[in-house]
Amino acid sequence: MKNSAAKSSGKQPKSFTREEELLLQDFSRNVTTKSSALFYGNALIVTSIPIWLFYRIHMIDVYSSIISFIVVTLVSTYLVALAYKNTKFILKHKVAVKREEAVTREMTKKLAEDKKMSKKEKDERILWKKNEVADFEATTFSIFYNNALFLALVIFTSFYVLKTFTPAVNYILSVGSAGGLIALLSTGSQ
Repeated sequence: MKNSAAKSSGKQPKSFTREEELLLQDFSRNVTTKSSALFYGNALIVTSIPIWLFYRIHMIDVYSSIISFIVVTLVSTYLVALAYKNTKFILKHKVAVKREEAVTREMTKKLAEDKKMSKKEKDERILWKKNEVADFEATTFSIFYNNALFLALVIFTSFYVLKTFTPAVNYILSVGSAGGLIALLSTGSQ
């Protein structure tokens, strides 16, 4: 609608500069390919752990349950990766606010020696460093928090809530519900 109005008035729609696009990217829900690979790799590992738990403790036959293991692990991998992404988005801004003063102080000290650099360029580097620190810390904490929550939920549901069920049904329900619950909890705003 805006583009048609701009075309009819003869004005071109305003495009963002490279710096503005990078800043908007830092505050979007989209994750980089590197972060996405990290999230899915970690999620696959953590959602595969219950297979060993059910094989060794619940004495489930791996060969007869291989299809359910694969399907539930893949679905749970997607849900846990989604939880990582949502939690990272929520935490990134909180971490940026908490680390702002320390990062600004460190970068100002580091950039004080460079007299050729303009104030605007120094501010951009400080902002970039704040985003880098916030991104790293939010990613790390998101993975740790969601892994701990997922595994705790799997253990609780499989040993206490669903202990009377057959091992195959117990696996499907406990791993599936744990993945679904952490994905649901990660959609909150706090």
